[in-house]
Amino acid sequence: MSRDRVRPARPGLSALALIVALAVAPVARANEKQLLVFEAASLKDAFAKLAQRFENEHPGVKVVANAAGTQELRAQVEHGATADVFASADHKHMDALVAEGLVAAPSVFTCNEPVVVVRKGMAPLIRSWAHLPRAERIVVGTPEVPIGAYTLQILQKATKSQGADFPARVQAKVASRELNVRQILAKVALGEADAGIVYRSDAVSAAGKVQVVSIPPESNVTAEYPIAVVKKAPSPALARQWVDLVKSPAGAQILGESGFIPCPKP
Repeated sequence: MSRDRVRPARPGLSALALIVALAVAPVARANEKQLLVFEAASLKDAFAKLAQRFENEHPGVKVVANAAGTQELRAQVEHGATADVFASADHKHMDALVAEGLVAAPSVFTCNEPVVVVRKGMAPLIRSWAHLPRAERIVVGTPEVPIGAYTLQILQKATKSQGADFPARVQAKVASRELNVRQILAKVALGEADAGIVYRSDAVSAAGKVQVVSIPPESNVTAEYPIAVVKKAPSPALARQWVDLVKSPAGAQILGESGFIPCPKP
């Protein structure tokens, strides 16, 4: 079953246009309830599968997804966008909403790990993490988006194994910084960039279109994904049921099939 989608606000909109954009939501059909899920872009495919299951288990309910960069979703919630659930790709933006009293207590439901994706034509040249500076055009996330922040951490950790100049050599080849991880993936898959740093779940969604190069564990980070019910959720009961599904064994299976990984035990 297909899902209706709320378009995320575009950067550069005037304050009035932003408010109008966030106020617009699909009109519910007669006797149909909606569950408004704000989800980090990397969750798009896994949550689409979970939405089908949720709708089958809740006749008359439509899951409406807003997939975007976590920082964009946070801004939308802060500006009063209507949402039931917020699923983040990091703790930073979730913690900010908790501090502002906009979401209930969050819980971590899955983890992810960054990888390098390489366009097929460059695969013979970039076969390992150490080869990344060979790319002529690299795309990464902006520092505000979780994948961008993780990338900076990874490059700094890589100095121990790749040399103090490794971050500078990679940064010198950065051609663009994107607002969400799917934009990074798209540029590499379309051949507009040689390589990019995304999550493993994104690489799984582009199987056959890009080559995947793992980042060594000693340089990599683990991305934790927290989820929370929005305090002003129109459908709080449905929101809690969605969180329960996401954290259930069925949810873990779907997330695992989509490339997510179990979180390390404390």
